[in-house]
Amino acid sequence: MRHTKQVIVAAAAALVLTCSSPDEPEPSPEPRAALRSGPAPNIEELAGATFTGIEDAGPVTLRSGMWEGEPFEEGSASIPTVWLTKDFHLTGDVDADGVREAVAHLTYSTGGSGNFGFLAVMSREKGKIVQRAVGALGDRVQIRDARVEGANVVLDVLQPGPQDGMCCPTELATRTFAVRNGQLAETATDVTGSASLATLEGTEWVLRKLAWDEDAPPEPELTLWIDSGRVSGSSGCNSYRGSVEPGETATAFAIGPLVSTRKACPPEIMNLEQRYTAARQRAGTWGFRFRRLVIQYGEGEDFGSLAFEGREPSKK
Repeated sequence: MRHTKQVIVAAAAALVLTCSSPDEPEPSPEPRAALRSGPAPNIEELAGATFTGIEDAGPVTLRSGMWEGEPFEEGSASIPTVWLTKDFHLTGDVDADGVREAVAHLTYSTGGSGNFGFLAVMSREKGKIVQRAVGALGDRVQIRDARVEGANVVLDVLQPGPQDGMCCPTELATRTFAVRNGQLAETATDVTGSASLATLEGTEWVLRKLAWDEDAPPEPELTLWIDSGRVSGSSGCNSYRGSVEPGETATAFAIGPLVSTRKACPPEIMNLEQRYTAARQRAGTWGFRFRRLVIQYGEGEDFGSLAFEGREPSKK
């Protein structure tokens, strides 16, 4: 019996030596970076990608940047929806593996007033677009600026503070995210102040959209400048200046009577100027939509918005 045990032990040892020979070590798993090649996914590729971890929607595959689920109840108008923000696209080596990824922004809605933002880190692996990490931003968080700093995703936001209703955010903050075990985890939050008209000062705002689905022409530039209760800029043909006053909430305001130069320009420029002037004079609230200042005006069927891009001011 003892001899039999010795034989078995010897055979096992021989098997171990055969499988783990110093001359033939076990192959190590292929590093993730070695699976990846090419640039970070672009916005068109992300518009058809599959995402997971978006609230309770399960895996969602976008079609032209959109996904719709089944109604929550039969016959209900409340449908879960996910859409890609096509104005938001960051790239950088977010997971510090030597390969650049893309950071996408998605919004999840149940059909009610809530719009829940998410950030997803996406990479290209073996020719496919795959998700590396996802993180939640919260309900109706407005992104003022976004960037990749080292391996961190950093957002400057306007968001509801502890005492705010979800409709009316006042808290300015800088939020930092990093990849942690498949999640884009928030690693730091720095509250930087409260929203007021002063938030818009120090930046020259250039009109980029006359309406949600209508781009403003690149020339002539229509601009807006706010400083210490004064507003000025160009309407395309003529320059203007006047007063601006805060409203009842942090992001409400009213533009007072303006004075303007009286130059004449070609009809198409004068028509553009008239549209911009009429909308600007009815401005009621402001906010941010993915790095752009959005001024809203009117009510009901007359409701509209103007979207501006900020830049370093020229000499005033």
